[in-house]
Amino acid sequence: MIKLVLSDMDGTFLNNNGDFNRELYKDVKKIMREKGVVFAPVTGKQCERVEELFGDDSDDLWILGDSATRIKHNGKFVYESLLPNELGIKIIRLLEEISLEHTIIACTRNGAVIKDNLSLEEAAIVRRSYAQVRQVSDFNEIKDDFVKITIHDPLLGCMETREKLSSFFESAYIVASEHAWIDIANANVHKGTTVEHLQRLLNVTPEETMSFGDGYNDLELMASATYSFAVRNAVQEIKDAANFITRSNEEDAVMKTIIQILSLH
Repeated sequence: MIKLVLSDMDGTFLNNNGDFNRELYKDVKKIMREKGVVFAPVTGKQCERVEELFGDDSDDLWILGDSATRIKHNGKFVYESLLPNELGIKIIRLLEEISLEHTIIACTRNGAVIKDNLSLEEAAIVRRSYAQVRQVSDFNEIKDDFVKITIHDPLLGCMETREKLSSFFESAYIVASEHAWIDIANANVHKGTTVEHLQRLLNVTPEETMSFGDGYNDLELMASATYSFAVRNAVQEIKDAANFITRSNEEDAVMKTIIQILSLH
């Protein structure tokens, strides 16, 4: 019996325009409610951005946002793991030494922080995933601990950049979800560990869990559910890790699969 559905957002639940079929979601929400199933977006997006996306439907969600470093439910944070400020600043300094071509998004409890010299195009990309954004002239102005640090590289060099951060591999969790994005969180904090925390909170087992993903940062998400699905547009490693392959994100894969599976129970 499925009790928990976990889904990555970009490239998985959301279509290529960053949106979803809202009419179909009404049917999904209805069947999940009837079956007593919890839905949890698991995403790099800021929790508040997920709330924006779902609007009035966000109340029922357990949001594993900010690259799954936080869990938010009904407007309250019930879990978070922070990257210490000193460590985060060191990582940012190295990132700035590696390249000035990529965009650094430094996230704290108070929102995402970007440089004030960012191009309008890059700032618009940031705002697709972050509802609360402020600008600084120097990241050293940040005195808070970090929820996470994210890099967007329009030149698609994130696989190489990640390797240049190897001196921090033991002190932080660093994953290139694709060639354009890197997420950096506290050590041993990723989608898998935060899902485990949620499963304990809800008293749900992996055998009662369904998960969906597409990118390299979804590997742990696949391992957290017996009913693990890669969308057809997923990278090969996720397809290999998943127990099942479903339609693409452009075909409402997640919602159609939820309806199909829950209709069998």
